[in-house]
Amino acid sequence: QVQLVESGGGLVQAGGSLRLSCAASGRTFSGYAMGWFRQAPGKERESVAAITWCGGNTYYADSVKGRFTISRDNAKKAVYLQMNSLKPEDTALYYCAAHNTYRTIIAGQANYWGQGTHVTVSS
Repeated sequence: QVQLVESGGGLVQAGGSLRLSCAASGRTFSGYAMGWFRQAPGKERESVAAITWCGGNTYYADSVKGRFTISRDNAKKAVYLQMNSLKPEDTALYYCAAHNTYRTIIAGQANYWGQGTHVTVSS
């Protein structure tokens, strides 16, 4: 089992940057694919980025390609989301998630979820 806790959200002006962190607990963190999702008010949750257990492959939603970077540190049991050139439409509750299968994360599903961290981008 994996417990996930996100941090790093906040209020930032358009064009700014934030780095989200997700701290995991559990013995088998390195065996899981990880992902970041977001849900804006009134909208469905969407998969933003995903990374394989070893970090060898990554996925990004078209809306964040070239601006967001997902990474992980298995020794620290952590996954990160560097968000640059933020836009008001990036405003959402951002969730960290874990699943055994990378493709399942990309498809929008996961076994384990964090509580989320708010990101607000002002224009």
